[in-house]
Amino acid sequence: MGSRLLPLVLLALLAAVHAQLWLGRGSVARVHEMQRQIDTQKAANARAAQENERLASEVQDLKEGLDMVEEKARSELGMVKPGEIFVQYTPAPAAR
Repeated sequence: MGSRLLPLVLLALLAAVHAQLWLGRGSVARVHEMQRQIDTQKAANARAAQENERLASEVQDLKEGLDMVEEKARSELGMVKPGEIFVQYTPAPAAR
């Protein structure tokens, strides 16, 4: 009787391990599904990080962008700083 009981116990343990592998919480299908979710989340995180970098760059440009505003005001509106003298140079037409 003892010699027949050991193989049955081992087969039962093997069946339990296989059941856990294919049907349990850590099953192969569940692991693949979770890996797909992780890949999807990583892609979303990468897009969000790229957008954050773009927005941070835009914020930095707005903070330090007064030079650009000053340049536009000088070239398009002819504005000058206090104490500056505005000189406009227009080349003469070429002689014929």
